[in-house]
Amino acid sequence: MKKTNENVALVIGAGSGMGRIHARREASRGLRVAIADRNLEGLRQTQEGHPEMRLIECDVTNASDVASMIREVEESLGPIDRMIYTAGIMPTALIQDASPEEVSRVMRVNYDGVVQVIANVLPSMLKRGRGKLIVYGSVAGYALTPHLAAYCASKAAVNAYLEILSEELKGTGVDVHLICPPMVNTPLIDQARNTSNPKSIQQAARENLLADPEAVVDAVEKGIERGKALVLPLAMAKALYHGRRLAPRLMWKVIRRSEEM
Repeated sequence: MKKTNENVALVIGAGSGMGRIHARREASRGLRVAIADRNLEGLRQTQEGHPEMRLIECDVTNASDVASMIREVEESLGPIDRMIYTAGIMPTALIQDASPEEVSRVMRVNYDGVVQVIANVLPSMLKRGRGKLIVYGSVAGYALTPHLAAYCASKAAVNAYLEILSEELKGTGVDVHLICPPMVNTPLIDQARNTSNPKSIQQAARENLLADPEAVVDAVEKGIERGKALVLPLAMAKALYHGRRLAPRLMWKVIRRSEEM
């Protein structure tokens, strides 16, 4: 990735998956990096080879935790130039089997966490007239799938929130990048396998259709360099996004068929 005048990056959800990849790449570029997650052991693993990373245990559903995290980063490393939000959970269930409490938990982590973090990071960026907000929504917020109602709803909310934020911040110097990947081969998939284990995910794993996380991050970095507000990494994400918009009935037919296999 090209060098920039950025100095400090905060990666949330850095205990595994794409958050870990982003954190290590930002550190390799020479940025001062803070990594945050509820999974402290995961953060320690991410830190391997980069002892200079600052570890912060944080629950994004807790407003005081989030405010404390942002203060700690700014006081120890400096103003945040780049915030990358990859935190998320994906338990699966048919709606008739899902408890309202579990659905709310998914929304709190995947959507409310984004809102809390942006509310705490954005004022400083606006004051300085520069910064990047890089948030992982999902193409699942557009291409809806049985068993994933809570996850899809939470990501649809993130997608809408970031699209509007991008428009509202035009001309401020703060760039918004909404990242909508397809299914990626990360520990998030294990959550689905360990709950209702949808056949669509079984099929994707069986047919090697789960995206490689390194390839996804490569595509994300290219999209950010090009200034894209919406980044659809890899062909699968683009196909799902456009398929849902142009042929929604056909999309449902394909998805239902995958669940019957």
